[in-house]
Amino acid sequence: MTEMSRIPFGQPVEPCASHDKWVLLDTLTRAASCFGLNHRTLTVLRALLTFYPERALPDVPGLAVVFPSNRTLSQRLNGMPESTLRRHLATLVRHGIVSRQDSANRKRFARFGGLAFGFDLSPLSRLADALFQAAEAEQRTQQEIAALRARIAATRVRLIDDGALPVDHPLIEDSRRILRRKVDAPTLQVVLEVLETHVDKTRKIPAPAEKMSATDSEIERHIQTTDKAESVCKESAPQNPQPHQQDVPLDEVVSTCKEYQSFLPDVPSDWPNLIRAAQTLYPMMGIDRATFDEAKHRIGSQGTAVAVLCMLEKLPVIHKPGAYLRGLSKKAMQGRLNLRGMIRALESQRLSADNRV
Repeated sequence: MTEMSRIPFGQPVEPCASHDKWVLLDTLTRAASCFGLNHRTLTVLRALLTFYPERALPDVPGLAVVFPSNRTLSQRLNGMPESTLRRHLATLVRHGIVSRQDSANRKRFARFGGLAFGFDLSPLSRLADALFQAAEAEQRTQQEIAALRARIAATRVRLIDDGALPVDHPLIEDSRRILRRKVDAPTLQVVLEVLETHVDKTRKIPAPAEKMSATDSEIERHIQTTDKAESVCKESAPQNPQPHQQDVPLDEVVSTCKEYQSFLPDVPSDWPNLIRAAQTLYPMMGIDRATFDEAKHRIGSQGTAVAVLCMLEKLPVIHKPGAYLRGLSKKAMQGRLNLRGMIRALESQRLSADNRV
């Protein structure tokens, strides 16, 4: 029987289409969920493939028949019970991955002359195109799920850091449980939309501050009649970061902030180099991309770079750098951010430390 299993039964006279059996198995493994297969069934299929001597698997029916007994298969599968083995074989047949070629007594064997009874593996080769398409679709789905999970985690942390929702809030707890489970993309999308709704609400928090002045009618009339231009300037100030950029000289920033040299030895010679240095540093400090982009919008690219370098100087005492930078952005939006004051405070601390030494 061992010698007979090596005989190339039914080899075609004319060439036929074929595919690498191990590539097909790897592709089917990545697309297993699309075909309703689990890892145990794939393990049985791998064992069946080992009984076919050639690596290239033909797609012509009857040219890739293997005929191991259940006992032989069970031994190759490290003693899998035959009842379990039969169940997985039936699953492969039911999904069209392999097909049966049974003899009259349902025994598996081969005879000289190309007659063989057992499991035909050629359906797997004929499914090659469908397998590749399903694997690509599954990869795109997994990438989408990974992106949604990352956005949910970042949004959840942001809501907690901003104090918009407490840690024990049902929405925060439900999102934590969702991230620990294996769920589909639509479910994750719904959770993300609910979380982002609360993020949008937190962004609108500064708006009621203007309504507080409406309690005094005289002050409201004064703003509307005499200080309207000044009010417009205050509203547009966060969108134009130039005042912050011009207030702090570059050489003063570079001479005061030294910690960045541990990561970037080259001293920035101009503002573009300083901005690039800040873009390199902020992920190392635990600041997410959305927070950094928001700071650039409200403070300006130069102002954000100065803020990042100042934060790096006292990073050991900043427990949540992302929340700290968002606080600076809010101050900039309210016109209360003083970057030069931050630089002077760092200079004073450095001088005090030098005097103590």
